[in-house]
Amino acid sequence: MVFCIVYLAGFAQLTYTNPILSGFYPDPSICRVGNDYYIVNSSFAYFPGLPIFHSTDLVNWKQIGHAMDRPEQLDQKDARVSRGLFAPTIRHHKGIFYIICTLIDEGGNFVITAKDPKGPWSNPVWLKEVNGIDPSLYFEGDKAYVLFNSIPPGNISMHDGHRTIRMFEFDMKNLKVTGKEKLLINGGTDMSKKPVWIEGPHIFKKDGWYYLICAEGGTAYNHSEVVFRSKSVDGPYISYEKNPILTQRHLDTARKNPITTTGHADFVETPDGRWYAVFLGCRPYEGEHYNIGRETFMTPVEWKDGWPHILEGNETVQYHYPVPFPNITKTVTNNFSVNFFFRDEFLGSKLNYRWEFLRTPQEQWQWLMGKKGLLSVTLLPQTCSGKENPAFLGFRQQHLTGYAATAFGFKPTAENEKAGMLIFQNETHFYFLCQSVQNKIPVVQLYKSVANDKDGNMELLESKPLNSLKDWLQLKIKAEKNTYSFYYSTGDDKWELLKENVDAIFLSTKTAGGFVGCMYALYATSIGVKCDNKVYFDWFETKSED
Repeated sequence: MVFCIVYLAGFAQLTYTNPILSGFYPDPSICRVGNDYYIVNSSFAYFPGLPIFHSTDLVNWKQIGHAMDRPEQLDQKDARVSRGLFAPTIRHHKGIFYIICTLIDEGGNFVITAKDPKGPWSNPVWLKEVNGIDPSLYFEGDKAYVLFNSIPPGNISMHDGHRTIRMFEFDMKNLKVTGKEKLLINGGTDMSKKPVWIEGPHIFKKDGWYYLICAEGGTAYNHSEVVFRSKSVDGPYISYEKNPILTQRHLDTARKNPITTTGHADFVETPDGRWYAVFLGCRPYEGEHYNIGRETFMTPVEWKDGWPHILEGNETVQYHYPVPFPNITKTVTNNFSVNFFFRDEFLGSKLNYRWEFLRTPQEQWQWLMGKKGLLSVTLLPQTCSGKENPAFLGFRQQHLTGYAATAFGFKPTAENEKAGMLIFQNETHFYFLCQSVQNKIPVVQLYKSVANDKDGNMELLESKPLNSLKDWLQLKIKAEKNTYSFYYSTGDDKWELLKENVDAIFLSTKTAGGFVGCMYALYATSIGVKCDNKVYFDWFETKSED
């Protein structure tokens, strides 16, 4: 929980902190209904899918659920971590909420609907005619349209990264596309410069103009946001001569505390006619290395000569901006933004919304034990190296420097039985801090995955006997930007160092690849052997030390 007061011209001005959703919350889409604002983000192979957030002031956000939280909605068996659900868009029209999204490698593009954004959301209605990704919806009166990133004309690329933005009319009653597909943008802002990866399209209307905003440059360091406009919804669209309207790719990479890779924006207009943009960005700790994934940032949008401006020239994304509604927002207590403390004692009847499974669960392997305040987890033969649903409960790493810790009770009976905590980027890039047995002696162990090893092999980095262990073992993983340190305690609240200064770059997106961020995960496995043993987690907490 962080807020800042800036003194301008003798007046105190309350500010909010970027990112507004820290950690792995990429591809934000936003809509407003009255005085309520809603954001949805990509979730890839994690379940439940598509987290939904609500705010009444654009800065204090609360997660209200997931749009895809039932197994019949979302089958992700065999999906790699960075596949699954890509780039949703949320919109509201005449009392109905719509989310359009892509389930990559499986059903393709789909629409789901709800009368209440908390759910329940409908089962997906598949849009087989939409050949592409990053779909968006635009409503105007009784008309609706689906926009999406697609193949180049004739599926012949003029250069690497050549893509298009296309559009269908959309039958909102029957949830299907109609008419002929229309080409809106071929390639990007200027084909003579060989633009790459035009994607993430959204249309909105202002002062008689239709504005089409898109990401361009690829969702890495060269990422940007660009804008086109037209007097007709189906074009022709003219590129703004001062594009891009958002990027940080031209700035000094050695600048202090940089925010990079900015793009994939969506706009929202406040009731009093002001505009804001939400977009993804990253906070690297060294060069282009970041572990916590692509995060959600927000800045004001200014209009000049009929065009929107997010940042100009060498302007940088700021960590603090004035709150949009100072008469409403008296304090900023956003527990998803940068510096916060979270603790779960597992006392509820259902898991906190912040927990994620790795792929859709195929069986019941975890239970909350009510008043006992315990989370019971059965060891599964599946491992986090495979493409099934292991006994894995993930919580996003949201701090560059900070820690996550847990306490649990576990009685392993064989060396293949292991339980504890992961710091996990993908199937072949993780560290596993766990309790097990070795030569029938209880031990605490630290493993490192073997990079790009498809067989799930792990390297043992450290092992120590647990001579004084009684009931509960406590584990802690401390993040310090480019390193992790691993600790344990046998119940006397005294932390013992197992191994320090372990390479964090190994888990960075640049090294590991993909589109996600690291997860701290409560994890239990019997490594290929069916097992009835259980582990009982007492609590989990994470805190920033930024």
